[in-house]
Amino acid sequence: DKKCVRLIRGDFENKTEYQMSPVEQAGKYKDNGFKNLHIVDLDGALTGEPINIDIIQDIIRKFDLKVEIGGGIRSFESASEYLKAGIERVIMGTSAVEEPDMLKDFCIKYPNRLVLGIDALDGVVKTQGWLKGSGISPAELVKKFEDDPIAAIIFTDISKDGMMIGPNIEATSDLANQTKIPVIASGGVSSLDHIIQLEDRKNISGVICGRALYEKAFTYADVLEVLGK
Repeated sequence: DKKCVRLIRGDFENKTEYQMSPVEQAGKYKDNGFKNLHIVDLDGALTGEPINIDIIQDIIRKFDLKVEIGGGIRSFESASEYLKAGIERVIMGTSAVEEPDMLKDFCIKYPNRLVLGIDALDGVVKTQGWLKGSGISPAELVKKFEDDPIAAIIFTDISKDGMMIGPNIEATSDLANQTKIPVIASGGVSSLDHIIQLEDRKNISGVICGRALYEKAFTYADVLEVLGK
């Protein structure tokens, strides 16, 4: 939404809105030292096609940030358009289940520009904005793409996302142990202790923080300090 940043907690029925524009918030992240920005087009996730590309383009034009975008990217064409618009990496999840051959073709044309988004609930991958079950596990899905030039995997435990109760570190680490693709943790991070716990798992390559930053649980400077960077 152009007027506010919206965060989803657990499912699309539970959401928190912050009264600031995404462009404003991107500027604040840039001012605070962030170099990488993770964006999800929630409207796109529900409709199945990119909706807020104009906002994303505005962010890219105004700020020197490496941006990755997910939400509603379910075709070769829509993913390609984002890359042409200046997006660093695109995230696709539903298509990994429903159109794996398309994802493989995309990786051939754009190696290491695709991030595989895996959203799971009770050990099962969910698709179409968390609304549909797939019947397969995260590990089974990853195996299909193990030999493709994929930049990373973002693993989200839906039950933890936006809930400020801690990430599912065990499930994330377990998935990372089963693939050579870098795995990024997402969902539930709410304290510096969670950051430290994830850092201790050397097989987890990164973490996405959202609500914790909006709620001022910690700052980017705090993270760098506890990690000794």
